Amino acid sequence: MFEKFRRKAVAPAMITAPSGPADARAYAIGDVHGRLDLLRNLLEQIEADSRANPCEREYIVFVGDLIDRGPDSRGVIDLLLRSKKYLPHPVFLMGNHEEMMLRVLDKPDEKFRDWLTYGGYECAQSYGVEVGRLAAMDVEHAAALVNAAIPSEHRAFIASFADSFRFGDYVFVHAGIRPGVALDAQSTRDLRWIREDFLDSNVAHPFVVVHGHTITSAPDEQPNRIGIDTGAYASGVLTAIRIEGTTRNYLQAQV
Repeated sequence: MFEKFRRKAVAPAMITAPSGPADARAYAIGDVHGRLDLLRNLLEQIEADSRANPCEREYIVFVGDLIDRGPDSRGVIDLLLRSKKYLPHPVFLMGNHEEMMLRVLDKPDEKFRDWLTYGGYECAQSYGVEVGRLAAMDVEHAAALVNAAIPSEHRAFIASFADSFRFGDYVFVHAGIRPGVALDAQSTRDLRWIREDFLDSNVAHPFVVVHGHTITSAPDEQPNRIGIDTGAYASGVLTAIRIEGTTRNYLQAQV
């Protein structure tokens, strides 16, 4: 369910350049997974770039999976809650890890242990939970312990995340889209979880899909999609794509 999935990045394809809207810029940040240190660094780089290159309208898009796996999920959510009023048009997208955390805490079942295994232990620990206790507890009581540790403000913030964001000839989602299905008809399951049916497709979508969810060693540019999950929690590299007009480039924080 939450298995690590890595693909080798492929060299960019030469295509007719898509474009963002006029007089607008978007920065999209890949899967953070609790790496507060890298997120702070990347936001500082974005702020410096914005100051050096003023633009009429700016957006910062977080493509999901802010939590789990890495050491400081709580710190990431705290930072974004404090900062969102100051960030230029922030957009927060729901990843499969946010979806699963909300689901298993709302309605605990055996999938709660799947969540723990695939990053939930680290998330719970960042909220001060003694995670060694969780394995010995039944699901209902373990979920109640984690629930009590996570502030309601954090839960409400995560639950408010959107599933997609359109930016000119680009659309941002967490995992991808179902090829051949209109954006407004996509299932949330596909937007948050899809892999091979999207990744292996050469269908010319009506837009270039910018996504996270699948780790590559470098930004993965294909004619119909761009993957920006560089595995921050394991690789120490967090990537953002910068799109303005027909140009795009990348910013990275790394240790």
